[in-house]
Amino acid sequence: MTVKVIGAGLAGCEAAWQLANAGIEVELYEMKPKKYSPAHHYEGMAELVCSNSLKAARVDSACGLLKEEMRRLGSLIVPCAEETSVEAGGALAVDRTKFSDLVTEKIKNHPLIRVISEEVKEIPEGNVIVATGPLTSGDLAASVAEKCGNYLSFFDAAAPIVTFDSLDTDVVFFASRYDKGDADYINCPMDREEYEIFYNELINAESAPLKEFDRESFKVYEGCMPVEVLAKRGPDTMRYGPLKPVGLTDRRTGKRPYAVVQLRKENREGTMYNLVGFQTNLKFGEQKRVFSLIPGLKDAEFVRYGVMHRNSFINSPVLLKPTFEMKNCPGLYFAGQITGVEGYVESAASGIMAGLNMARKLQGKSEAVLPCETMTGALSLYISDAYNDGHFQPMGSNMGILPELPERVKDKKKKYQMYADRALEKFDDYMNKIS
Repeated sequence: MTVKVIGAGLAGCEAAWQLANAGIEVELYEMKPKKYSPAHHYEGMAELVCSNSLKAARVDSACGLLKEEMRRLGSLIVPCAEETSVEAGGALAVDRTKFSDLVTEKIKNHPLIRVISEEVKEIPEGNVIVATGPLTSGDLAASVAEKCGNYLSFFDAAAPIVTFDSLDTDVVFFASRYDKGDADYINCPMDREEYEIFYNELINAESAPLKEFDRESFKVYEGCMPVEVLAKRGPDTMRYGPLKPVGLTDRRTGKRPYAVVQLRKENREGTMYNLVGFQTNLKFGEQKRVFSLIPGLKDAEFVRYGVMHRNSFINSPVLLKPTFEMKNCPGLYFAGQITGVEGYVESAASGIMAGLNMARKLQGKSEAVLPCETMTGALSLYISDAYNDGHFQPMGSNMGILPELPERVKDKKKKYQMYADRALEKFDDYMNKIS
């Protein structure tokens, strides 16, 4: 009984580690060093291609909580990161070369893992975990697209997401245009002066530089016009596009606003909303500064900033179970950013869950789906929730994807600690039940 894991990035290494530690033989395929993606340069496994930070270490932070859950699940990546860490304030950052070398050493020295250095060009038969990352190579990407019914995206053009409870409800209001249908959108009304201030800051804000392979993708992707590029076409362009005010009435004035920014529910629970039409390539700090000028968003908590980059990901809500197994193809699992989780740690966590569930399935055990109150469970449920079908975009760990607390807590630090305490209690209870 052998499982093939394709890709030796963070997710693939975690998946292989889970399987091997469960006594299952693994063939881990990695095309490096024979072939490199446009973003990869080092021959070692688990290469960090952008930042060397694995985000906050505090357990009362979203990513800190996720890392603690991973540690309790027997993570490979978390202890390797801690062993090769460098000073970074409250973050867990690593010496990327030492980190990659340590992960590579542990994988290669595991007696049940056989590393095969070759490119996989199509999904093989049998028990397989595809963990090929956001830059999946051409032939394999075509195979994935065929297997997934062409539910494969090649460019991540996403708008920012804010938490509902951080909005100013004295300003924003629920309404549909002309009051038709359900009032599903939150509206942020602008008068002329507010719009002009926002417009001028937007067109003069600083954009993030695109990598060469992102620039090539962006040239051929017509459906992801950044809002700042749209704005530069003229002062009124947005008012006839995503900020059109027709059919809406500002409840404070009883009149039609000069412009309106609409927010659309991001999850079933309504704890998160995205800014409709605000896909952007602005730097994160600029997004916070400029978008906070929108009435009602002055104190908005951004759980995800807008991004525009090359990112292969499948429409997981249609295709995957929360165990990361394909719904219509038993024995085929996906892990990492190709599933729509966003970030180093999130990718590794999905690898743990794919490997854990593959192992449990082969051993005749029940599937493991962590409670929605845990960060790992919330991410697993987010990427597999049919509610997101049609507007699915990658998501990283954040407190906004967790169910709300029974009581409203204004103090942010206290609230996050309560989220963490609840998550770890639910985590331990669940793992004790299925062990």
